Amino acid sequence: MRPVTRTFLAAILVVLVALLALGALPSYLGSGDPYYLEATPTAESEGPAYELNATDGGVAEQRFQYFFSATEADDGRSEPYRRGAFGLKEDFAHSPFDELATFREFAPRDAVDGDAVFVRYNDTRYRVTVVQP
Repeated sequence: MRPVTRTFLAAILVVLVALLALGALPSYLGSGDPYYLEATPTAESEGPAYELNATDGGVAEQRFQYFFSATEADDGRSEPYRRGAFGLKEDFAHSPFDELATFREFAPRDAVDGDAVFVRYNDTRYRVTVVQP
C-alpha cells in the first residue's frame, strides 16, 4: 500500500472516530444549572392543545422522552438537562427545548401561552414549559 493511500485512510478513520465521539460525547458535556420540562395537568380539560398520540408504536415515547418522563414523575418534571459548553451539546443532543419547539410548531395558535404550550395526552390537558429552578 502506498504511503499516500495509507495517510488518506488514516485521515478518514480519524474523521469517523471524531464524528462518532461528537455523537456520543455531548450527553457527558453538560454544564451549568439543569433545565426541566415541566408538564402540569390543567383544570380545564377542554380547549386548544397539541394532540399527542402515543399509539405510534413507541415513536412518540422516543421523540418526546422529556415530556413522558415529566408526565410520569410525581413532581411533573422531567429528568434534568444541562446545556453544553460552547453550544456543542445543543447541536448534537436531544433536549427539552427541541420538544417544546415541536409542540409549538404543530399546536394550534390558541394552545400557545407565552413560553408554555398546551398538550393533550390520554385525555389530560397539560401545560408544558421548560423551567430552571
